[in-house]
Amino acid sequence: MKYTLTLLAVAATVLLAACEKPAVVVLPTTPVAVPGPAGPAGATGSTGSTGSTGATGSTGATGKTGDGTTVVIIPAAPASAPSN
Repeated sequence: MKYTLTLLAVAATVLLAACEKPAVVVLPTTPVAVPGPAGPAGATGSTGSTGSTGATGSTGATGKTGDGTTVVIIPAAPASAPSN
């Protein structure tokens, strides 16, 4: 029994030491372009042409004025729901 535990410990050490350790991969960093100061303003552009204003048409005739009478139409009461 005393040799078994010692043999297991030695075998575990050898097996763990034999494992391949992955190499550390270092990726190169890409430089980031930083914008510089703003340049001078460019020349002002020319004004565009005016669009079409549309066709002018005649207006309709004015209607008659009312005689002052107001008509109020009261809607009918809703029908009651049928009972079951």
